[in-house]
Amino acid sequence: RATARGGIVMIASFAVGRAQSLLWAIHCLKRDGRIPASLPVYLNSPMARDVTRLYRDHRREHRLSKADSEAMCAAATVINTVEESKALNRRKGPMVVIAGSGMATGGRIVHHLHEWADDPRNLIVLAGFQAGGTRGALIRDGAKTVRIFGDDVPVAAEVVTLDTLSAHADADEILAWARRMPKPPRETFVNHGEPSASDALRARIKRELGWQVRVPDHMAGFDLAPGKSPARR
Repeated sequence: RATARGGIVMIASFAVGRAQSLLWAIHCLKRDGRIPASLPVYLNSPMARDVTRLYRDHRREHRLSKADSEAMCAAATVINTVEESKALNRRKGPMVVIAGSGMATGGRIVHHLHEWADDPRNLIVLAGFQAGGTRGALIRDGAKTVRIFGDDVPVAAEVVTLDTLSAHADADEILAWARRMPKPPRETFVNHGEPSASDALRARIKRELGWQVRVPDHMAGFDLAPGKSPARR
């Protein structure tokens, strides 16, 4: 849709794993004729650049063939310097720009949002979970403006969230992993996630596995000395 209207696709991406999944997906979309093969794609993240190189150098550690790995790495033109990143902001669409950070809290994506978020021809893609209070969450939830570099930038671009690209295991996957343990741990702590989701996972672990499990409060401490149940302190 963005290509048809001459727009720019801004993808807010995490640099490790997520950016490479996006490059592979873009390669497949071009290969299958679902987006134009000539559509320019840019990877504007120094960390994602370095990680993508690691994928190519350590191909045996993942499931892509040599040809697939090379195709993924070649799916985008890599932006290396600050000057090249600034020059990218002066380009016109259609094109795709992948940049960090994944929740638009910092990194080069913020500069692109400042430049392009006000154009309805453009498209903002949030490639994964957006924590509450982040700029990405505000955009996902329909904010009309976002504060960037002291400016209230209008968000007129189309916004799409790709929830299926989350790198975290879901509750079913966590339970399946836990069931393979030879014996239950003395105590299980659910210490990452939104409060309601964390408590729901705690309840499932307790109900389905019968484990001792809790969601620690902020700043809570526990004595994990061997041979006794963890005591709160």
